[in-house]
Amino acid sequence: MSEIESRLAELGLRLPEPMQLPPGVTLPFPWVRVHGGRVFVSGHGPLLADGSLAGPFGKVGDQVTPEQAYQAARLTALAVLASLRRELGDLDRITAWLRVFGMVNTAPGFTGTPMVINGFSDLILELWGESAGSHARSAVGQAELPFSIPVEIEAEVAIDG
Repeated sequence: MSEIESRLAELGLRLPEPMQLPPGVTLPFPWVRVHGGRVFVSGHGPLLADGSLAGPFGKVGDQVTPEQAYQAARLTALAVLASLRRELGDLDRITAWLRVFGMVNTAPGFTGTPMVINGFSDLILELWGESAGSHARSAVGQAELPFSIPVEIEAEVAIDG
């Protein structure tokens, strides 16, 4: 078991199965694209252990509380890590988290997007530490997100050869 997967186990966390797309939905792109020493991760949402979308659904600041959205961002981190593990074979190959772009499905007037996306960043920092886990980041509000998920996050990481 890799060092990162051991840390996940110590925290009582499990990586989910691949996302179960809703009926009739096809996505013509990979979840993860490796190019040289860089890895680009397509936007992910929160998943349950079986790969189904995790609720609650809706707009943060209306149907979804900021605390629930923080947890959704944390579940999104696990979904991203699961995709990375499937593509890379070992999460320990990640040498640095470079960039995270967090999108929050916001109700009008909700401005707490940075605190929501902290659910993702906090877990990455906990697993990789400050040196490798620290990343550039944006946290923006959106009028809508696919399937009414509260958060969607994409990332870029560096890997060893």
